[in-house]
Amino acid sequence: MKIKKIELNNFKRFTHLSVEDIPETTKLVILVGPNGSGKTSFMEAMNHYYKCAGYNDAGDYHYLSKAGNVEEFNYSEWRSRALKLVNIDFHEATFSNTLGNHDDIKGHFYFRSAYRNEPDFQIESMQKQQDPTKSIRLSSLIQNDQTVSANYQRLIANTIAGVFDNANDTKAVATLRDELIGKIQSALKRVFEDLELSSVGDPLQNGNFYFTKGITRDFSYRNLSAGEKSAFDLILDMVVQSKYYPDAIYCIDEPETHMHTKLQGKVLRELYLLIPGQSQLWLSTHSIGMLQEAEEIEKEHPGTVAFLDFGGRDFDTDQLIRPAKISRAVMDKFYELAFGDFAKLMLPRTIVFCEGDPNGGKRKDFDKMIYSTIFAETHPEAFFISGGSCNDIENIEKTHGEIIRTLLKNTTVIKMVDRDDRSATEILELAEKGIKTLKERNLESYMLDDEVIKKLCESVGKEVEYNECIKDKKAALESSKTRGNASDDYKSARGDIYTALKKRLALTKCGNSPDTFIRDTLSPLVTPDMNVYKRLEAEIFGIDSDGGTT
Repeated sequence: MKIKKIELNNFKRFTHLSVEDIPETTKLVILVGPNGSGKTSFMEAMNHYYKCAGYNDAGDYHYLSKAGNVEEFNYSEWRSRALKLVNIDFHEATFSNTLGNHDDIKGHFYFRSAYRNEPDFQIESMQKQQDPTKSIRLSSLIQNDQTVSANYQRLIANTIAGVFDNANDTKAVATLRDELIGKIQSALKRVFEDLELSSVGDPLQNGNFYFTKGITRDFSYRNLSAGEKSAFDLILDMVVQSKYYPDAIYCIDEPETHMHTKLQGKVLRELYLLIPGQSQLWLSTHSIGMLQEAEEIEKEHPGTVAFLDFGGRDFDTDQLIRPAKISRAVMDKFYELAFGDFAKLMLPRTIVFCEGDPNGGKRKDFDKMIYSTIFAETHPEAFFISGGSCNDIENIEKTHGEIIRTLLKNTTVIKMVDRDDRSATEILELAEKGIKTLKERNLESYMLDDEVIKKLCESVGKEVEYNECIKDKKAALESSKTRGNASDDYKSARGDIYTALKKRLALTKCGNSPDTFIRDTLSPLVTPDMNVYKRLEAEIFGIDSDGGTT
């Protein structure tokens, strides 16, 4: 069964909302919007429609009617108006649009609230489980929604019933058991790399779901993590309930609860695969994991996924929402939804991408750590990131995609590279691409400046050795020059300079290599009163010695 159109009139926060043109091919509908945008209320409207038409339940008008538009009419008057709050049109299906106990609609809607939490259960005796379509599951979507223990009993009951079904006389017991339990096991294996459903225990003594993880075997449901329980609950519920709701609209409010991003996407895919027959799955979410997975599903199965965007709308006025096709523009908006507030609250005001390897190697995060040390107190709003080579930094938006554009919308981004042997024209070309260039050849040129070496001598009480240290530095640069390096290539000469300074000043615990010496001993010596500091500050942040911008 598939929904084509939904119309709401003075329902909760909606004055008049029409959701139209949902294609018949749509298998997955995702409601997207920030907290408080009306996603849960919209699903509540679908639940209200189902209760009215199927179970003669008009609900509580104080809860369901739009605030400010509720009159004190009596119960009978409310009942006559209740179903008019919500109207749903279906593809190739028609149901009674009057308040009543209409059997034709029963079993065609299934709801899960966002409050799904059953931490533990133990079955010691089996109880008959009623057909869930015979009564209302959730009177509202703010109810606690516990299903695991009930689904355990239904799973066992359905398996036992299969044993006594004459149609299964030729089937082995293992086959009957695996028809239901096996489906859950297979889904779990696709979602979790190391978690397996191993058994269901003895339903008359220690009835529970038992799992195996690594070398730990047969531990009970209560020992699962919150995320594992949440995923297992949804998978189990879909497998069990599909027997009772083979052709239905499944509505799940915030299925991502307790799950990390990668797990969210895997669970969404399983729900998509488990949805029975021609049923339709409706989800309300602001999970980036589920949005990304939905995008992949749509690419694999075009026309089966639709998004309804509830963000940025004034529901005190008439509103029309049509499904959005998955496009780059649509995903940009969802990234904004997923990361926007986080970016404002957590990200620094300034991010500086500098050269350096963030993934290991001898010079891992070398530039980043030096800059971070120098500017830690004076620029606490700035965060330095190793962005790789100059080419990597130039193409940072391309390599990091929408996350960079969305996360950094409210952040100043600075891209910084060494000068190396670049010509004036090359530097100008980089500037046109938004990339700043150090005026000196490399960062070592600043860290091994005469001013820093003087500060080093003072810090160890050997000011008298300063001139000799400068001579040692010049000799190291000349020696490097004879090896074919440029006269200002401090990076190539840093080893000899390090060795000479360490020996002349009798330094200990100063770093076991030239790079750690520069990083751990020299960079902490650079302070705002030094010319070296002021030069770097001006070149990176555009701040001159008087505090103005350059």
